[in-house]
Amino acid sequence: MDIVVQVEDYLIFDKIYQTLSPDWLGLDRSNVYRQFITIYITVAFFGVALYVIFSGLNWVFFFDKAYLNDPKILKNQVRREITTTLASIPFMTLLTAPIFLAEVRGYSKLTEGTPNGIAFEVMTVFTFLMFTDMCIYWIHRGLHHPSIYPYVHKTHHLWKVPTPWASHAFHPLDGFSQGLPYHIYVFLFPMNKFMYLVMFVMVNMWTISIHDGLFLSFEGVINSSAHHAEHHRLFNYNYGQYFTLWDRLFGTHRYPDHAALNPHRAALKEVQPEREAPGRMKAA
Repeated sequence: MDIVVQVEDYLIFDKIYQTLSPDWLGLDRSNVYRQFITIYITVAFFGVALYVIFSGLNWVFFFDKAYLNDPKILKNQVRREITTTLASIPFMTLLTAPIFLAEVRGYSKLTEGTPNGIAFEVMTVFTFLMFTDMCIYWIHRGLHHPSIYPYVHKTHHLWKVPTPWASHAFHPLDGFSQGLPYHIYVFLFPMNKFMYLVMFVMVNMWTISIHDGLFLSFEGVINSSAHHAEHHRLFNYNYGQYFTLWDRLFGTHRYPDHAALNPHRAALKEVQPEREAPGRMKAA
């Protein structure tokens, strides 16, 4: 994040702060209040931009619009998914900005260059994914506890048949809590700053992809969009983010019923009522 802040200061914020506060914020890039304001604006802006751009691209090029004919789709669902996300991002950013501030001010283990060697930096991609996947599994599972679910996580489960626009349609506490492991990792383990920034973008793109209903993985190792669609459908299975490992270890894995999740089959069931069982009399 400090790389982004430095570039933004040079291109944009130096002039803005010098105009608004020439004797205070305008003179000191290391001022904690200035850094917080810059980080908040940056995270909120790019959060919205990444969401709109990548969800939009997914919607146009990958999402099967047949899902919109599923009887479980809510009225005006896409608009509601988008408005929920846009209303939530400012509050999620408010909760997340202090952690980014701590990273910018040097309290994390983020590094410049490759002090531990290139092999180590490549390995951090794997360890980052495994660590965050484990943490998100337990956080996500905890969000389903009856004392928490109705107040926090239920918002995301309004979308029984999610679209790419549902990817970030969370209650702010929900989005913040499931994003925490990405920050925790770099306070515990060293990681290159640029690699961390790339991974942060990639995991947000992954979050969009597991809500798009595009079933590309069938081997059962990857927590695919089919696994996550099954989670939205049945609630108590497939809590993982990237892999099915933790679900398998702790008894919450369910292999997706791809036929039942097929959007064309769901739409067909809506317009063709089931046949009556033989010998069953019609109600008067």
